[in-house]
Amino acid sequence: MLRIGYGFDSHEFKPGIPLIIGGVRLQHTHGLGGHSDGDLLLHAITDALLGAVAAPDIGALFPPSDPKWKGADSSVFLAEALRRVHEAGYRICNLDTTLVMAAPKIGPHAQAIRDRVAELMGVEPSAVGIKAKTPEGLGVDNAAQCHAVVLLIK
Repeated sequence: MLRIGYGFDSHEFKPGIPLIIGGVRLQHTHGLGGHSDGDLLLHAITDALLGAVAAPDIGALFPPSDPKWKGADSSVFLAEALRRVHEAGYRICNLDTTLVMAAPKIGPHAQAIRDRVAELMGVEPSAVGIKAKTPEGLGVDNAAQCHAVVLLIK
């Protein structure tokens, strides 16, 4: 049996915080604001995994109102989603993601991000798609968005 999950996240760029995408720290003038570390790629992947097994979403499991999650490493959220996926008897076939942001350019970092996400998820890098697009015409140059879809098999 197959299951598909879709996840989405967005965060605004803010000065004075590190930019972390897919568990990789990138050099940039601004980071992504959020209650945790602002890693929108891991957040979108987490929600895709949770959705695929009809589990509560990331906000329900790790509420931003809970100070326990302030500045938390988003890999903790991903690990919980993976635990629920495996508990439901599924494994990951593949994952595809699209980052939407004006800067920084993701291309030079895509392989490092792919490798880190694969490591965190316990899959081969060939099962992880990392793409990036610019937000032309969307009016969101000071924000980043991420879309993620995952295919699971029983």
